[in-house]
Amino acid sequence: MAERLDHTGTLSPEHPGLTKPAKPPLYVSAKNETVRMFDSDFMEFFSRVHPATPLILYLPVVGLMLYVAIWRQGFPVFVVVGLFLLGMLLWTLLEYLIHRYIFHYEPKTRVGKRLHYIIHGVHHDYPNDARRLVMPPSVSVPLAFLFYGMFLLIFGRFSCSVFAGLVFGYVCYDMLHYATHHFPMKRGVLLWLKQYHLRHHYKDDHVGYGISSPLWDHVFRTTRR
Repeated sequence: MAERLDHTGTLSPEHPGLTKPAKPPLYVSAKNETVRMFDSDFMEFFSRVHPATPLILYLPVVGLMLYVAIWRQGFPVFVVVGLFLLGMLLWTLLEYLIHRYIFHYEPKTRVGKRLHYIIHGVHHDYPNDARRLVMPPSVSVPLAFLFYGMFLLIFGRFSCSVFAGLVFGYVCYDMLHYATHHFPMKRGVLLWLKQYHLRHHYKDDHVGYGISSPLWDHVFRTTRR
């Protein structure tokens, strides 16, 4: 099991990964290895997620939302497609904001550091851990209900189409994130996205927050200089 080092080359005094070094760590795992996060076997079990889980859970939701929009609400297909694409665009913004401002928030308290490590720090210490690359349903399902409720308030009768696009964007994000760490992706746009994300892990984690798209990195000027 890899141990995270601080920038002086000494072991961090707290739980590995709880403190953020002033410089990138000297060692970050490049193998498909894992670390135990919880003493409880129950909590530890639910901290690991099979990468196919988002496909199984959320593609039926996308299909249901599109069915409601087209066959129950009777919206023209071109309207549904436009709103669906809007939902996907909203996902890329949401992905960027969550990654930058929540996953990379630097707490000061010991409890905050522990929570940060559980949410995202462990992924930066063990970026190729195959069972910790997609969001656990215990987190994604409540968030899905929250965003659907918000969309009902904002988009009203158009919410199904937009929400379908958002959820599809999320599924694409999770699958692409897994692929960048475990699939060859040897050419074209996929190779470029893989290299873009891995630079975030192995070069500078203060830039390159977009995973499914670099769009908002360019908008907010957080591309790698």
